[in-house]
Amino acid sequence: MLTYGFMQKSFIMGIMISLIAPTIGYFLVLRRQSIIGDTLSHVALSGAAFGMVTKTYPVYTAILFSILAALGIEALRRKFENYAELSLAIVLSAGVGLASVLISLGNTQGILSYLFGSLALVSSQDIFLVIGLGVMVFITIIFFYEGLFYISFDEESAYLAGVPSKFINLFFSILVALTVAISMRIVGVLLISSLMVLPVASSLLISKSFKSGLILSNLFGIISVIIGLTLSFYLDIAPGGTIVLSALLLLIVVIIIENIRK
Repeated sequence: MLTYGFMQKSFIMGIMISLIAPTIGYFLVLRRQSIIGDTLSHVALSGAAFGMVTKTYPVYTAILFSILAALGIEALRRKFENYAELSLAIVLSAGVGLASVLISLGNTQGILSYLFGSLALVSSQDIFLVIGLGVMVFITIIFFYEGLFYISFDEESAYLAGVPSKFINLFFSILVALTVAISMRIVGVLLISSLMVLPVASSLLISKSFKSGLILSNLFGIISVIIGLTLSFYLDIAPGGTIVLSALLLLIVVIIIENIRK
């Protein structure tokens, strides 16, 4: 399997995403914002469709659309302070509507590869993008660890304690947007939110601390990607689906083991 160049690229990109997506997802789940990945994925789809229609590299247009959507979510969240989840519904609706219109315009024959991921289409350009994103994410976690920790459990107290919560929220939202847009090449825009959530769900069942939960999220993410890409290659099926189903299977196994142990 690894004698093929496209599989080598897929594993490099897949493992990087398996570290980035659960790390981002861990903080989103603790902040009860896990649905934001699903929202941005629909906007990223409209961005990819726009790139195809305008003959621009779809990943770049997906990144642009996702970042604008993330900024829009933050602005709407402040506008509807008592109904924060409404901002997600508004942006998701806009993303779905725009994607359907752009896809109907034609010149989007390869859109399925962005919906469910593709092993053959991962390029060196994609790998450089995901490595750059990975470096950015982990530098952010290191520098803003205490602030992210505080905001994850009590945003109002964090703000009163002097944590730059508005800046951290905005910057973190942009990281989520980048993760969704770049990951769609191998996982697919409709499934990336699952990779952000399922490994985290498994880790939360057995972790004993905040740090152990973060580490276990990454571990479950890596295992899911390795199993998923291997099955995708040998069974000739979409990688995004096999990765997500592998993550779901791991979650079920963890639940069973926890029930037996108790």
